[in-house]
Amino acid sequence: MGTSFVKKADIQRTWYLLDAEGQVLGRMASRIARILTGKEKPSYTPSLDTGDHVIVVNADKVRLTGAKERDKPYYHHSGYPGGIRELRAGQIRAKHPERLVEAAVRGMLPKNRLGKAQFRKLKVYAGTEHPHQAQQPERLENKATTASRAGQAGAKSE
Repeated sequence: MGTSFVKKADIQRTWYLLDAEGQVLGRMASRIARILTGKEKPSYTPSLDTGDHVIVVNADKVRLTGAKERDKPYYHHSGYPGGIRELRAGQIRAKHPERLVEAAVRGMLPKNRLGKAQFRKLKVYAGTEHPHQAQQPERLENKATTASRAGQAGAKSE
């Protein structure tokens, strides 16, 4: 018996809604990247885009640990000589908070056509509102959030 690969026509996509409020950026981004690539599905095929869509709300309330808000640099280049620009995470959060999440997830996806197709399934919004109600997204509970709530519940009962 050989390995079975899913065909493009058989791919089932689900929409997920993730609230970024109070979540650590890197841990959240790695979970999102796994969902976008389809690695959390039993039908994962490395050469196909089998992943699901992810909507991230409250991107302006994502948490950065340590001194990253002040010290973490983000670079972009205009293409001209001497055209490199550097912004700190705090400056990016002030102007375009959704770009922090997008940059973190983009860095965890493949650097090819497949990765670009997977990245297009990510929708990030700074506030709580999003225009994807018609897709009926399922709410994603963060593993770290549920674990900390369980720990708090146990501490209160003692």
